Amino acid sequence: MVTMACPSQHCFNNLFDFLDCMFCVFVRQEQRMKNIKMGALSFRSSFVFFALVFVAHALLLALPTAAESEVDDESHFTYLEGTGKGPKDWGRIDPHWRACGTGKLQSPIDLLNERVQIFPHLGKLKRDYKPAPAIVKNRGHDISVMWKGYAGQININGTYYKLLQCHWHSPSEHTFNGSRYALELHAVHESSHGAIAVIAIVYKYGRPDPLLKELLEHIKVVDKEDIELGVINPGLIKFGSRKYFRYIGSLTIPPCTEGVVWTIVRKVID
Repeated sequence: MVTMACPSQHCFNNLFDFLDCMFCVFVRQEQRMKNIKMGALSFRSSFVFFALVFVAHALLLALPTAAESEVDDESHFTYLEGTGKGPKDWGRIDPHWRACGTGKLQSPIDLLNERVQIFPHLGKLKRDYKPAPAIVKNRGHDISVMWKGYAGQININGTYYKLLQCHWHSPSEHTFNGSRYALELHAVHESSHGAIAVIAIVYKYGRPDPLLKELLEHIKVVDKEDIELGVINPGLIKFGSRKYFRYIGSLTIPPCTEGVVWTIVRKVID
């Protein structure tokens, strides 16, 4: 059983799920129109076709891509309110960050509020990670591990997303019924069409995490220069549970681009 937080009654994991649904509607529309004279059928079919093309084009423009990914330079923003650069001001700092102030699907959210609904059909989260060369990078607002080679992928409802990087936020960005925890890992993935999917795992103080334990000596000393890590196995990321939340949200720092598929493991790891 998995849960999904949706901004509305109808929620799709990605553009392709939406188009599959729209195609089924189109086929049913054609079947109902069989007994109508050809002139009306031709007009209605053409209208539906061009409507689908228009909607698909609009959604493709809305999808976050690698080119619209989180900014690397933190000097233009901060997490501190009252500085003129805090989260409430992000949408006014740069025109490209307007979604931070006006977006309707912004992340993070609280995961146990009334927006969360049950969707049993989502199925298990399928991942197939591979060891690959990586670097550790200090982006100012976080420490990230970026894989330079193919590090595997995840499968969400038939769409494959390649693993690009993972990073940590402290304290956690997502909350559970108002509770914020010590740490949150984000594993960032990208599909062949440029769509972004993020897996988030929240931690509380407890046993050493296998991945962090291997990287700790490098994380402690990384500054402006990237550090080559050699081959790092992303399989060291422990999910801790097969139950998860899913919702459509945004990047959590500028430019706050919406359309990100979020998967958050329900268990808080210790």
